[in-house]
Amino acid sequence: MADGRRRAYIGSFTAAGGPGIVTAEVDPGNGALTVLSSVSAVQDPSCLALAPDGQTLYAVSETADGAVAAYRVDGDKPEPAGRPVPVDGSGPTHLGLFAGHVLTANYGSGSVTAVPVRPDGTLGRSASSVLRHSGAGPHTPRQQGPHAHHVQPDPSGRWAVSVDLGTDSVRVCTLTDGALALHRETALRPGSGPRHLAFHPDGSHAYVVNELSPSVTVCRWDAASGVLTSLSEAPVLPGAPARDAYPSGIVTSPDGRFVWTATRGEDVLSVLAVEGEELRLVTTVHCGGHWPRALAASGGFLYVANERSGDVTWFAVDPLTGIPRRGGSIRVTAASCVALA
Repeated sequence: MADGRRRAYIGSFTAAGGPGIVTAEVDPGNGALTVLSSVSAVQDPSCLALAPDGQTLYAVSETADGAVAAYRVDGDKPEPAGRPVPVDGSGPTHLGLFAGHVLTANYGSGSVTAVPVRPDGTLGRSASSVLRHSGAGPHTPRQQGPHAHHVQPDPSGRWAVSVDLGTDSVRVCTLTDGALALHRETALRPGSGPRHLAFHPDGSHAYVVNELSPSVTVCRWDAASGVLTSLSEAPVLPGAPARDAYPSGIVTSPDGRFVWTATRGEDVLSVLAVEGEELRLVTTVHCGGHWPRALAASGGFLYVANERSGDVTWFAVDPLTGIPRRGGSIRVTAASCVALA
C-alpha cells in the first residue's frame, strides 16, 4: 500500500449474514488484525485474489448465476471498479490470475472460466472462454459429476492448474488468445475428492488436500512439460475421524519446510513436515474457532477463516517446528477466505 501499512482482505458469505469483503490492518510485529472497513457490493464474495501490483482486488460471487468482480484497493475501503461480470458457470468457489485473465473454478457447473483483465485492472464485459470438465467419481453423493474447486497459475506462469473434487483429478491448462485448452489431466486416488492445491516454493512439487478423505497427495511438478505426477499420500489426522472430516485449506511455508492444512469436521490445523518427496504429520492444533474454511500464511503468521464461528484467527508459527500458536481473532460473520497484501 502507498501508506506503507499492510492489509488483509477477508471474504464472507453475505447469504449467511456476512459483511461482504472486510479490510483489516495487519500488525507486522505480532500478526494482529484490526478491522478498517467492509463493503457488500456483490453477493457471497467467498474467495479473493489480489493483482500482482496490489492495486486491484478480485472477488468471486459464489451464487447460482456466478460472477467475478473487481475493486480498487488504494485506501482503507475497497471501491467497486465496474460491474460484476458473469462467469457462465454456477457456484464459483475460487479464482486466480493468469495470462491477463481472471480464472474462476466453478463448483456447481464443473468448469473453469477465463475473464479478460484490461490494462487498468478492470474486467472485460464477458468471459472469453469456458472449459467444461467431464467425469465422475465413486463417492456417489459428492461425485456424480465434475466440481471444479480450485484454479491457479503454476509458479512458472506457463500453465493454469485446476483441481476437481468430482472427478478426482487435477487438470493442467493453457490459455492462448483468450481460449482455455486442456493440456493434461492427472488422476488421483478414486474417491479422494481433491479440493485445493499449493505449490512448494521451489516450484518442483505440489500438494493437494483431499476433502473426501483426510489426506494430502504429494505430486511432482515439471513446469517445462506441464506434467503433474502423483507420488504419495499423507494423512492430516492422527487417527480415523469420528465423523466426516472435510479438509479444506492448504498452504506451504515460505521456506518450504512445512505444509499446513485445515480440517473443518475436526476444527484443527495440521502441521506436516516436508521430507523429500513425502510429508510427515507432526501434530494438530485447534483452529481457534469452528469450521476452518481457508488458510493464508505470511511473515511468520498463519491466518484462519473460521466460517461457522464467524471469526478470523491468527497464529504465530514456530520457525523450528512449524507449530502455530494462537495470537488472537477478529469477528467476521461467515468468514470464508483471507487474502494478504
